[in-house]
Amino acid sequence: MTYTVLARRYRSRTFQELVGQNAIAQTLQSAIAQNRVAHAYLFTGTRGVGKTSTARIFANALNNPDNDPAIARAVMMGQDTDTIEIDAASNNSVDNARELIANASYRPLRGRKKVYIIDEVHMLSNQAFNALLKTMEEPPDHVVFILCTTETHKVPATIQSRCQRFDFRSISAGEIAGHLREVLTQESIRVDEEVLLMIARLANGSMRDALSLTERLLASGEKHLTVALLEGLLGLADRALMVEFVDALAEANPRGALETADKLFRKGTGIDLFCSTLAERFRDLMVLRTCGTDTPMVELAGEGREVAIQQAARFDAAGLSYMIALVENISKSAKNSSVPRALIDAMIVRLAFAEKFADVTAMLAGRVAAPGAPTGGPSQVQIPPRPGMSPAGAAAKKR
Repeated sequence: MTYTVLARRYRSRTFQELVGQNAIAQTLQSAIAQNRVAHAYLFTGTRGVGKTSTARIFANALNNPDNDPAIARAVMMGQDTDTIEIDAASNNSVDNARELIANASYRPLRGRKKVYIIDEVHMLSNQAFNALLKTMEEPPDHVVFILCTTETHKVPATIQSRCQRFDFRSISAGEIAGHLREVLTQESIRVDEEVLLMIARLANGSMRDALSLTERLLASGEKHLTVALLEGLLGLADRALMVEFVDALAEANPRGALETADKLFRKGTGIDLFCSTLAERFRDLMVLRTCGTDTPMVELAGEGREVAIQQAARFDAAGLSYMIALVENISKSAKNSSVPRALIDAMIVRLAFAEKFADVTAMLAGRVAAPGAPTGGPSQVQIPPRPGMSPAGAAAKKR
């Protein structure tokens, strides 16, 4: 028996099954119920958020009001005679557009509408767009165009102005985790809650990416998905070592931080992954410190959340924002450096003394008073004397 991947097997087949796009689903259902279906739609959004699935569901609702299972199956598999799916990446010439226009004049064989779903429509050539322009402006009554794209800025304004546009939002980590939980329950797989949240964050709002990541874990044959399995198979930074690293920073212990970072690098963690993981960790701590321990903005659960709450209490929110900016800047510099490890090690030492660096920066900017400065007047920064020079000599030299 042929195996079907999770992303196809658990693809949404009704408006009710769509995840994270409730407003769009409700609007399209209302349009059908009120007989206010437009002749052209533009579905835009990042990959894996449900654009093509929604287009198929909409086509099925238009031509299959009685929800005949055979017709619905044909539409969802791209085999329905009245629902024509076109991949614009491989059918992007003006000749392909002219063929589409010629076929559009024929009435549907079974349903009320002939629905054209043009995926990755931004890949069409300018000549193809120009050929479609007149047909999209005044199409036959029986034709509906649904254009799907991840790059709206590449679709000519003349085409966009002839469409009803729907922007598909990225799916939240909580919604992705909830859907994955249902999928794995049906697959009879146990999974730790923290694993679901980690996959959801790695997916960056894409349900298809989340299901693909889950597929990789299932390929291991394990019946219980754990954090250790996820880190091992996906090559993620060791969570326990990252916690140890942040603890060393909280203690202003540069030696401990450098040694822990070295352990991470020896285990195969790359500099890019190290920096991105560290920035995400600092972000979680900053939000916990700023918004409170119960904030839903931090997608951590169980023991992982408790550890993060304890670490957040050891940092200042302003200091954490400084640390995030530092990691981002050094990460960019390291990509073009001949000595990236030296930059990272220097960054780690600076992070261990981040609060002191932040205080100096604030003092130099005049935002806080230097030690000993009068509280009523402008801030004064005391310049320390050079080694070997007495304070009196420094003052005389200044005069």
